[in-house]
Amino acid sequence: MITGNKGEWSEIYTLFKVLGDKQLFLGNKDIEKLKGIFYPVLRVLRTESNGEFEYSIQDEIILISGREEVLKIAITTFKEKAEFLLEKIKSNKERTFSVPEIEEFMLSINCLSLKASSTAKTDITIVVHDQRTNQQPTLGFSIKSQLGNPSTLLNAGKTTNFIFKISNKKLSESDIEKINSIDSRSKIMDRINSVIKLKAQFDFVKTEKQIFSNNLVLIDSKLPEILSQIVYEFYSNKNSSISDLTENINSKNPLNFDTSNKHKFYEYKIKRFLTDIALGMMPSKVWTGHYDATGGYLVVKENGDVLCYHIYNRNEFENYLFNNTKLDTASSSRHDFGKIYKENGQLYFKLNLQIRFKK
Repeated sequence: MITGNKGEWSEIYTLFKVLGDKQLFLGNKDIEKLKGIFYPVLRVLRTESNGEFEYSIQDEIILISGREEVLKIAITTFKEKAEFLLEKIKSNKERTFSVPEIEEFMLSINCLSLKASSTAKTDITIVVHDQRTNQQPTLGFSIKSQLGNPSTLLNAGKTTNFIFKISNKKLSESDIEKINSIDSRSKIMDRINSVIKLKAQFDFVKTEKQIFSNNLVLIDSKLPEILSQIVYEFYSNKNSSISDLTENINSKNPLNFDTSNKHKFYEYKIKRFLTDIALGMMPSKVWTGHYDATGGYLVVKENGDVLCYHIYNRNEFENYLFNNTKLDTASSSRHDFGKIYKENGQLYFKLNLQIRFKK
């Protein structure tokens, strides 16, 4: 029996939906269809444990394996299966579940698992016809579903900790103990505010892991400092949206960029960072700038629409990421941040970066 959560079943839904629609609709920053802009879909490529398969879209869907036609299925069948599966995903209350009727159909079309076999971030590979260039690019996509819980863009870890020095004030042992014992719902914000009330300040020193710092510098030499400001801003007030936090930093301009001509330094650099995270950069591995998913997301909306964001349309992709992500607080005990600690007589405080899609 095939079981999976809502996000995993969304991958099969996307396969059925794309084949049934025969086209990919492009989305804007607000996750709405861009009117009149779409890519006709020619083929969907899928690697299974028993080989590589191609779903070729003609008058029917033709399943091809090793250049041999294996099967022909009516396009309407995929439309019907997509609608049926969508309702099952939306109505299910279990963490993982099976859909026997869909499983039977999957096996009949050589679709043996929920997740296509892949070592990269690519969940589905689609050959489209680009009407502007008359090319037929093969595009790889990671699937992000709004049918389940919001997924993370950047997972928390000690690798994503930013270290700040507490300066301008000597805190007593009792001050430190009192601040570290704050255990409210917003304990990290309250601890920061308690330090500020004692007239001390937080100065960014470095990220906890050098590999992450070097990855950031590769994208932009100022990125460690910019992200440290965004992380600090997040934990200091109730704002969590990436776009709002970036706007706050932009108005304060802590890096003293020349904004006399209204250059959007912070927004531009954060968009570059989000794009690289989305398409392959991981904090714990050396980043070479090579995109894994060959460059895009398919977003499954709650109403069942599937929208395409691809590096091919870089502005829409960056704007989607920028407007639909937020910072999130991970477990401070597991990732060891959010309390004052002493090293070589100097006081420090770590803050953690985790990025999640908005609901």
